[in-house]
Amino acid sequence: MEYVTAVPPPRSEAAAPARSGRRSLALALMFGALGAALVLLATRQRWSEGTATVAGGAFPLTAKGSDVTGVPAALAIVGLAALVAVFAVRRAGRFAVSALLALSGAGIVAASLFGASDSSALDDEAAKVSGDTSAAVASLTHTAWPYAAAAGGALILLAGLLALRYGPLWPAMSGRYERDGAPRPRRRAAVVDPDRPEDIWKALDRGEDPTGTGPA
Repeated sequence: MEYVTAVPPPRSEAAAPARSGRRSLALALMFGALGAALVLLATRQRWSEGTATVAGGAFPLTAKGSDVTGVPAALAIVGLAALVAVFAVRRAGRFAVSALLALSGAGIVAASLFGASDSSALDDEAAKVSGDTSAAVASLTHTAWPYAAAAGGALILLAGLLALRYGPLWPAMSGRYERDGAPRPRRRAAVVDPDRPEDIWKALDRGEDPTGTGPA
């Protein structure tokens, strides 16, 4: 009978999944952090400006991103929390958190693009300034900050997609437990032979009691 010996795969092939996991983890962290920071920065900037007609003439009006919509900033915080939570959960929980991260990015993109053409915030300001509830803003213009927020949302979306694809290869937040959730067994102390002086000295160096009655 002829026996066939299994040949293990080359070391480079065996290490490929680990390299992919490390690379995707670094990219996801970078995309998620940069995207959230960009969204939070953009929502504090001026998104639109215009004028309102009052008794003295045209009155300038401006609206920040947070005045137009609070959705991008809220979802950016949710995305950051989900990015951290990815490392605290496993299996189905990690998949769910990764999906939440991706959905947060998609929601930011949609809300930011919608806010790029929204005039309701300035219309409300025009009504307050003019005292006419039917007043509307004139000479409405928008800045590039809504699109910057959308770009930040796209980065968070990419981080979520990376987590969905490569999340199973990423480490967990704590290495104290095995994959089944059970604590790792403690390594038992080596047995000391009292008839061997070298074993006694090694036990004393480790801080152990060679007699077995307690700590050294």
